[in-house]
Amino acid sequence: MSTTKSVRKQAIMLSPRIAAFALLLVSQFFLLGARADTAPALTIWRLLDYMAIDYGGAVRDGVVVSSEEYKEMVEFVGSVTERLEGLPASDAKSDLRKRAVELQGAIENKEKAELVAELARNLAADLIKAYPVPLAPAVVPDYAAGRVLYAEHCANCHGARGNGKGPAAADLKPPPIDFTDKERAIERSLFALYQVIEQGLDGTSMASFAHLPSQDRWALALYVGSLAFPAADAAKGQQLWQSDADLRQQMNLINLVGERPAVLASRVGDEKASALLAYLRRNPAAVIPSTNASLALVRTRLTSAVLSYEQGDRRAATDFALSAYLDGFEPVEPLLSARNKDLMISIEGAMGELRAAIGRGATVDAVRTQAKTIDGLVDQAEEALDPRHASSASSFFGAFTLLLREALEALLIVVVMLTMLRKADRPEATRYVHGGWIAALAVGFLTWGLATYAISISGADRELTEGFGSLFAALILLWVGIWMHGKSQAGEWQRYIRDKLNRALSRESMWGLFGLTFVVVYREVFETILFFAAIWDENNAGAVLAGAASAVAMLAIIASALMRYSRSLPIAKFFAFSSMLLAVLCVVLVGKGIAALQEAGWIPIDQLAGVIRMDFLGLYPTIQGVSAQVAMAALLAIGFWQNQRRSSARQ
Repeated sequence: MSTTKSVRKQAIMLSPRIAAFALLLVSQFFLLGARADTAPALTIWRLLDYMAIDYGGAVRDGVVVSSEEYKEMVEFVGSVTERLEGLPASDAKSDLRKRAVELQGAIENKEKAELVAELARNLAADLIKAYPVPLAPAVVPDYAAGRVLYAEHCANCHGARGNGKGPAAADLKPPPIDFTDKERAIERSLFALYQVIEQGLDGTSMASFAHLPSQDRWALALYVGSLAFPAADAAKGQQLWQSDADLRQQMNLINLVGERPAVLASRVGDEKASALLAYLRRNPAAVIPSTNASLALVRTRLTSAVLSYEQGDRRAATDFALSAYLDGFEPVEPLLSARNKDLMISIEGAMGELRAAIGRGATVDAVRTQAKTIDGLVDQAEEALDPRHASSASSFFGAFTLLLREALEALLIVVVMLTMLRKADRPEATRYVHGGWIAALAVGFLTWGLATYAISISGADRELTEGFGSLFAALILLWVGIWMHGKSQAGEWQRYIRDKLNRALSRESMWGLFGLTFVVVYREVFETILFFAAIWDENNAGAVLAGAASAVAMLAIIASALMRYSRSLPIAKFFAFSSMLLAVLCVVLVGKGIAALQEAGWIPIDQLAGVIRMDFLGLYPTIQGVSAQVAMAALLAIGFWQNQRRSSARQ
């Protein structure tokens, strides 16, 4: 994109009054359908906005300070009057004509800039009321896609940083616009930028980009509109946004794209407005309620993935498809799992299949069809996540099953270690195990505090933590399981007690017990706390707490029963049962770890037909996941076989 000084004055801005009518107008547009031809009204709107912004550069204190600028003002107001005559009949048309004449007289009389701006913007607002046009995108614009599109279509003229100093700028007279010019940016709405991108500007090198899909044009407008607001201010803007409930209620997508930054600055001050726009123009989904925002981001990223794939950019398509899951779906996955777990599994599987299709180079039609399938499932998710469908019962059972499921694996491992130490008559070593799970709880709650008030934990961070935590725990338990199986053989435990255990536990190895306990418990605590944060709502807080308390009570009963039963077992049987339990957990954890890394995009996904997904076994229908579990089972089988062979040789 390239434009000139006079061109950039024609950027389209929405007046404060337009924002007031925006939601109603958009509803009317989608209910009644688009008017046969909205281009003439938009052209008039652009001319009015141009005059509202730049009349002050032509006339000051009743004196013409730029004859060229003033000549343009006269020309454009005349064009407004003429074009209004060509609009379809309307009850408001006569009044619009009269007010255009009033504006024309004000310009001819060289009235003050404030008066001309007010007349022009009020006329523009009522014009849009009389001849409605869509004022906002159908889905949330994609900032990341806009950055890619800008580099492809705009950077050559406007420069990589948007400062108007691209490689081709030297040959353009007047030079391209400087998008980092904050003085002009505060008078430019995203809707205005969208219109310039769509229609281009006659007589300049700024061509129309109407050939791009509407969503791409909105993405470009969003990215370009962010350049005057430094990314360094985004963190401050996020804090302001999250701490001001009134502001969140006032701001929506229509305000974000249609309102001039100057209007926001008039309400909250220049510094706050700048920080807020630095954040919101880079994270537009924030203006939509959290659940809807996440699912809206899923749709946006899916659209970008399909468009990138159609253009032959498989890497970008993969990134967008991965972001649809990590940044869009993953934040609402816990709540959807509590409401409709089968639907959650279907969406997760469909997204994995989309990434797999892109990775193997499937046809464009196949990728497009898979994206449409996901879109349909997202429709169902929106219905399931509707707050009206929430109930105390669903919140209670969601919290109960979530905590019970996540904590049970860690509980089993902790019980096995505590029982082993008691049977070895080393009760003093149990404090390392207790210290491990207590530290894991403390760090887990610290994680919750940081994630809530200080930092943002992305979907990728969650999946990587779960993935690497699961694999690390699986590898440690592989060794422990084989070791326990060996001690279950005849005479082995007594020999080990006599020769090694006392010496081993007298050294720093007891910290290994602490480390293992910490890892296996923190992995579950991390997931549980973040999941509870996702399903928590002030309206269901009592039910969630009751569900969690019930789960804790159930876990306490299970732990007590396991400890009592394991103490009564002969030592050989205890180690035999424990080794088999740990072996199963090894296979489960390695499956979950591979699945988490696949969801984070670290490992490719190749679907495996005929395999049924079973979360509690860590079994997922992918070649990579099943292969890892088979390999783990093989290692365990080899270890157990060697234990039996050594035991037989000693007898």
